[in-house]
Amino acid sequence: MNIPADRKYTSTHEWIRSEADGTISIGITGHAQELLGDLVFIELPEVGSELAAGQEAAVVESVKAAADVYAPLAGTIVDLNQAAVDAPETVNQDAYTVWLFRMRPAAASDIDTLLDAAAYQQIIDAA
Repeated sequence: MNIPADRKYTSTHEWIRSEADGTISIGITGHAQELLGDLVFIELPEVGSELAAGQEAAVVESVKAAADVYAPLAGTIVDLNQAAVDAPETVNQDAYTVWLFRMRPAAASDIDTLLDAAAYQQIIDAA
């Protein structure tokens, strides 16, 4: 499985990409979408919500299961991907191009505490 090196990851299978404006985009990994199967519903947080690191931020539902998507860092929700809500199957087509929500981290340096691609691969391999 190709795990893009241009972003960070969590042990709960979220990917995080830093954006030029200081925000971060969050989506689910290819591994997560493979485990879930065909996505049929996505519930996102409200813009303006303040979340703690590790707090439930969104829910993705498939024909097999529902899974929580967690805030990788403390921060404020600044944008939602309505296109993903309208067509959840796009996440299955390419999980690494479809972000779910964007946050402004409370502390930008916190992103350095997240996993790189190699460390995330080790988590998958150990599962």
